[in-house]
Amino acid sequence: MAVSPSISNFSSSAFIELALSNEVLKFGEYVLKSGRISPYFFNAGLLSTGEMLSLLANGYAEALAQQVKVSGSDELVIFGAAYKGIPFVAATAQALWNNHGINAHWGYNRKEAKDHGEGGNLVGADVNGKAVWVLDDVITAGTAMREVVDILDAAGATVAGILVALDRKERGQNEQSAIQELAENLKVPVQALVNIDDIIDYVAKKGEETQLAKMRHYREQYGV
Repeated sequence: MAVSPSISNFSSSAFIELALSNEVLKFGEYVLKSGRISPYFFNAGLLSTGEMLSLLANGYAEALAQQVKVSGSDELVIFGAAYKGIPFVAATAQALWNNHGINAHWGYNRKEAKDHGEGGNLVGADVNGKAVWVLDDVITAGTAMREVVDILDAAGATVAGILVALDRKERGQNEQSAIQELAENLKVPVQALVNIDDIIDYVAKKGEETQLAKMRHYREQYGV
């Protein structure tokens, strides 16, 4: 299944500008886990103000509201991948209710199962028998997301789709990106609010020729 198109009304340029001003998105030279030298770095852990979290959650909520409209279902279950996905999914549930009148059920996983109280490694909505949308920040190799898929499968849930903040659109071990591989293997839509092409367009509009050349070169080397 092909990766879904971008969210129609979400302002990628506003998100990029806010991310840059708060150093969530930075330009420079960064060594990734893959060993690649990237001209930019995105750290969703720094989405630590109400303004930034609200903009992100509103983008997620808009994308999910579109999916609800397409599916015609009146039930939506969303799931945050620990740890960064937890505040994202909580804020998105609020945005869905406040902006779209959609009363989504939401939950998340623990990194380690709890052995007292209610126990287990899942918190929040009961996902058994449900089709669940998973929210996360960035998919790089796809390993963490596959772990979440396994957790949901063990809980009796299926994955309805995956929604992330940024798609780097980079090749993995073959000619596909991790996002493309997940979309194909799981046969579900995978959406991103912003991708590297949005960042390149933003840099081009700002007339930052040196950074633009670095971004385009990186895209040509590793992009899909």
